[in-house]
Amino acid sequence: MKKRKKKHLSEYMWIISALYLFLGLFNMLFAWLGLLCFLIPLMISLLGGGKAYCNTYCGRGQLLNILGNKYKLSRNKPMPKFLKHKYFRYGFLIFFLTMFANMLLNTYLVFNGTNTLKEVITLLWTFKLPWNFADYSSINPWIAQFAFGFYSMMITSTILGAITMLLFKPRSWCVYCPMGTMTQGICIIKDKIQK
Repeated sequence: MKKRKKKHLSEYMWIISALYLFLGLFNMLFAWLGLLCFLIPLMISLLGGGKAYCNTYCGRGQLLNILGNKYKLSRNKPMPKFLKHKYFRYGFLIFFLTMFANMLLNTYLVFNGTNTLKEVITLLWTFKLPWNFADYSSINPWIAQFAFGFYSMMITSTILGAITMLLFKPRSWCVYCPMGTMTQGICIIKDKIQK
């Protein structure tokens, strides 16, 4: 009789990732929870955990793995070399951080009263989808503006991950993921400091 492998809680993080994307469709304020996906990997890496978040806890990586392997949605082809190259990965990180800074600037402008709240989700930093499903008049507009901007970034990165999952191996996104690049950079810097 074959023994069943006991599953750990960390193997179900994909549910949190899927739930996050789903809940954001109904109330944009759930987008604030996405900050955990930014802060936790950096904290784990800074505290000596290396890339443990990416390798074990990343819900998006798990979700892409399930869709690609279990449901056979991936072609399982090797990625082009340029996507793996450090110049592409660090270039994409800089681009992603620039988009993050732009989102923060827009949030600040709404906070400052210079701009008004834009209830819009931007896909792939280009395509704007109006989003009038909820009333945000009872909260401070900058809180909603940050949520719209952050959710746009999370949806965009999920779309990019899904595209590379379909075209290449399931976790191809993980190769050039900005969080993975940052945690790897932290590991490299920490190694150099310790030597």
